[in-house]
Amino acid sequence: MIRTMVVDDDALVRLGLTDLLDSDDEIEVVAQATDGLHAIEQATAHHIDVALIDVRLPRMDGITATARLRALPHPPKVITLTTFDLDEYVYNALAAGADGFLLKDTEPAEILRAVHLVAAGSAMLHPSAARRLIDRYHHTNRPQATTARDSVDRLTPREKDVLALLAGGDTNADIARTLGMRESTVKTHVSRILTALNVTNRVQAALLARDAGLTY
Repeated sequence: MIRTMVVDDDALVRLGLTDLLDSDDEIEVVAQATDGLHAIEQATAHHIDVALIDVRLPRMDGITATARLRALPHPPKVITLTTFDLDEYVYNALAAGADGFLLKDTEPAEILRAVHLVAAGSAMLHPSAARRLIDRYHHTNRPQATTARDSVDRLTPREKDVLALLAGGDTNADIARTLGMRESTVKTHVSRILTALNVTNRVQAALLARDAGLTY
């Protein structure tokens, strides 16, 4: 069972998301919060696997709350939700440690899929946000390509294979099938890769890999 928390200051949005999540037999909403500070309190009181957080919140915004949640001893995965498809929201959410970024008008089935993917250790970005993020990252960070290549070069050949597939959007199960290994082994490789690259999630690792020109 995936234990989730919904964080939004709009009661109707919270109700709608809660009803949607509870419609999935493998997802349970165990907490709701009305702002960032409330979210921290709820995450401390409950075991949360995935938190869905609005970016624009009173008292503490969703970006700051994401960073605080990711710093907890047992941090939940985070999917940020927003009505506004703004570049700064995407970049700041991912920099804070979010594993997903979706617009509130995303199809319900895609929101459920995002929760499952993020809970399993993958990432989920709204397609338009993903395209613009990668384009912007490459246009503004070309001088860092050498640093990215140096970081990737510290990985073993097998870890580079895993990273390249991860950067292409493959899940752990996809990578296991492609490389002929157990999914548990892939999870171990991914954990080592994140540590070696000094990044907090798969999205950041994928961006670094693409900046380094790594392909499979």
